[in-house]
Amino acid sequence: MDGEKKSEIGRESLALHAAHSGKLEIRSKVPLASRDDLSRAYTPGVAEVCRKIADDPETVWKYTLKSNTIAIISDGTAVLGLGNIGPLAGIPVMEGKAILFKEFAGVDAFPICLDAKSEDLVRIIRSLAPVFGGINLEDIAAPACFEIEEELQDLGIPVMHDDQHGAAVAVLAAIINACRVTGKCFENLKVVVCGAGAAGYAICRLLKCIGYDTQSCTPVKELIACDTSGIIYRGRPGLYENKYKFILGDETNSIHRTGTLADAMRSADVFVGVSVANLVTQEMIRSMGSDPIVLSLANPVPEIMPDKAKAAGAAIIGTGRSDYPNQVNNVLAFPGIFRGALDASATRITDEMKIAAAHAIAECVCDPTPERILPDPLDRGVVPAVAQAVKKAAVACGVVRNT
Repeated sequence: MDGEKKSEIGRESLALHAAHSGKLEIRSKVPLASRDDLSRAYTPGVAEVCRKIADDPETVWKYTLKSNTIAIISDGTAVLGLGNIGPLAGIPVMEGKAILFKEFAGVDAFPICLDAKSEDLVRIIRSLAPVFGGINLEDIAAPACFEIEEELQDLGIPVMHDDQHGAAVAVLAAIINACRVTGKCFENLKVVVCGAGAAGYAICRLLKCIGYDTQSCTPVKELIACDTSGIIYRGRPGLYENKYKFILGDETNSIHRTGTLADAMRSADVFVGVSVANLVTQEMIRSMGSDPIVLSLANPVPEIMPDKAKAAGAAIIGTGRSDYPNQVNNVLAFPGIFRGALDASATRITDEMKIAAAHAIAECVCDPTPERILPDPLDRGVVPAVAQAVKKAAVACGVVRNT
């Protein structure tokens, strides 16, 4: 998308939001046309529903919105590519996420942007949890996002940080189908991931099966992660100061390569960029192995533009943008994952459920080509396929409520 078109979309988006005072509203499911309607929906009739839930808390799933409602929670510290712009400025993104949930998966979602320090978020989210059937953490900066998600896994409802796992699931699906096109063997792949924030960390964990059950997760042969200081390797000075980068240093880069991103990319089969614009040169692409797969996902400007990557010999190119083929978009993942989790009455989202989602997304493309390794984000067949796979995985894992 060129600068002129981007400016036009921006102006149109401002007008859209102003015309509707945002994108989201609440509507009643029941009529309120008579006194009897009022008595059933509110007092005195609602007291009977309250007594029922007080006697048997599990009936809250039957009698209230909880069974189909999630909270989209952010503190505004890592909003899109804009960074720490705060909870007020994050509201339009969370509203947008809510309407995507409703439009694609029929899930009712409510944006909650919190003005709170990261150490207070866990306590606040726990306090909010009773009304929701799931929690979608969104646009929370690393490393707090990792810690918050980990601490909330005992809530008894699905909790997922989409910037981590939605991205990882979409990337895994893209690589599965890129291998089908190029004839590469997934288990033999040498992968470079540029960016060690929320998305980068989760992508590394999933592709290398760090912390995953090896019976359900297939690791790539080699993975090298890079951050702003270059290649992450065991023993790199200062690495111990960040628990999550320390894990990457300990669990990846078995060949102990050091140096820059350019050094990491030599002979690699796959490049995954979740960092910043224009980091990758054509020479770096030429240094990769044969038929390289380049997923350059920085937004709005990728690490290398698709035309340059193609001219340098990339066989498969994906971006995070909607104006190029192979958009690697979280919307392929999160609506179906939460739909399946809610349908299964899941108590959490397991690694097996994420992997099942990735394979379901990949299978939505029957005959992948270099220009189409992923389904279109607007393909209405994706969510049902992902939801069914996720539900099946949840049942198999035994993480479902007794209903």
